[in-house]
Amino acid sequence: MADRTFTLAEAQSLLPVLESLLRTAMDGKKLVESTDHEFQELAHRIFLHGGILVNIVAMARRKAEREKASQRAKDAVAEIDAMGVQVKDLDIGLLDFPCQVEGKTVLLCWRLGEKKITYWHGVSEGFAGRKPIDARIANAKRAN
Repeated sequence: MADRTFTLAEAQSLLPVLESLLRTAMDGKKLVESTDHEFQELAHRIFLHGGILVNIVAMARRKAEREKASQRAKDAVAEIDAMGVQVKDLDIGLLDFPCQVEGKTVLLCWRLGEKKITYWHGVSEGFAGRKPIDARIANAKRAN
């Protein structure tokens, strides 16, 4: 569904669902990173001490939690992608919505925590090139 475009109103109407999915993906990513850090620290301690007694059951449980969190994050990102919305940054919760304006594709840009979509940027500009939505963007009609 990579070719889907949105009007500002359509994109805005999806925010409640997208916010929930985005939080699920971000929480899963954080748990995966935290667990990976724990495992790296454990491996380092084992190396430094020439071996230590490890609670295998607890480590297996953590690994299973990590795998579930990873799958939840992947599923949430896949669901967002299936809607035609682009996940740009899971660390800050950044999404882009393709929008046709005067025959060109631009990206409506939303960041977790923002009440509504108020910025856009060109396809090659990215987050740093965000500009406030103007009447031309706000009034763009559905292209497909």
